[in-house]
Parts: sequence; structure tokens; C-alpha cells
Amino acid sequence: MQPSHAQPEGSDPADRLLTVPNVLSLLRLAGVPLFLWLLLGPHYDLLAMLVLALSGLTDWLDGKLARLLHQSSRWGALLDPAVDRLYTLSTLLAFGLRGILPWWVVAVLVGRDVVLSLTLPVLLRYGYGPLQVHDLGKAATLCLLYAFPLLLLADNVQGWLQVVARACAVAFTGWGVTLYLWSGVLYLVQVRLTVRATRPRTG
Repeated sequence: MQPSHAQPEGSDPADRLLTVPNVLSLLRLAGVPLFLWLLLGPHYDLLAMLVLALSGLTDWLDGKLARLLHQSSRWGALLDPAVDRLYTLSTLLAFGLRGILPWWVVAVLVGRDVVLSLTLPVLLRYGYGPLQVHDLGKAATLCLLYAFPLLLLADNVQGWLQVVARACAVAFTGWGVTLYLWSGVLYLVQVRLTVRATRPRTG
């Protein structure tokens, strides 16, 4: 798709950092400490919920804009899932500390990411970086980013609104946890197949 001539060295669009989707990802990254401060400091839960909701919205928006504006980049492929993971992990730990989520849920989801991180040295040994994020993993993260604000809402309202918010939060959390674990299994399988396909060439 990209012309292979008349391009100055270093001008490959895939190498650009300052694109609209990447700027959105950087703004989401800046929201992580703000979210943690709101949740663990003054307990401004509704403002923290707003930060989480905006994070979920911009997560969806940056992918759409990358395709619409033809601004996909290598930086974006690394930055977007990294910010997603940072939001997920920081939210899980904060919710565990606040008692909003049981610690076993936190341990299962954090443990999944720890296990996947251990595959990186193996991939690097065979000349690969982190593998591309699976669509199932993106769907899992999106479910969790919907679940987290609903969990906060259910913790701060009463009556029928609390019942509805809690039911929706439990549903999104269940879907998110299931998809998150399943996407982790698929990633491990993908790592295994990648390493197996590379061994004959490196042996």
C-alpha cells in the first residue's frame, strides 16, 4: 500500500508517534495517576468513574480514528494495549484495596498478565517482540472498562439504580474475566506455535 520510493529516511508513517490516535492514548495514560488519586485519595468516586468512562470511550475512538485517518503506526500498536493493561491493572489493585472487587478476582487477572509477561524473554530469544494483541483480548479489556465504572456506580447509589448498576457490573465483569483468561490461553498457544515454527531456522 505504501509507495517504496521517494520517502526520506525515517519518514515511514508507521514510525510516527504524534498521530491523533497516539495523542489520545497518551491522554489516557495521563489519566491513570489522576484516576488512582481520585479513587484512593479523596474518594471522589463519581469523578473517578468519569475518568474511567472517558478512557473506555477514547480506547474505542483511537482505533476507529487510526483506520479512518490511515494513521496506524508501530508506536500505536505498542502504546494502545500498554495503556489498556496499565488501566486494567491499576484499577484492579485500587478496587482490591477499596474492597470493591474480591482479591481472588484481582489475583486471577493480574496473574494472567504476569504469566504472559514471562513469554517476552522467550519471544526475544527467537527474534520476536510482543505478539499482536488478539481481538478477543481487546474485547475483554473493553468489557472490563465498562464493568469498572458500573462497579463504582453501584458502590455509590441506592435503590433500583444500585440493583441495575450492580447487575450490569457483574455481567460485564464475568464476560471480561472469561474473555481475558481465554485470550491469555490463545496468546500462549500463539507463542508456542511461533517458537515451534522458528526453531528449525535457528537450530
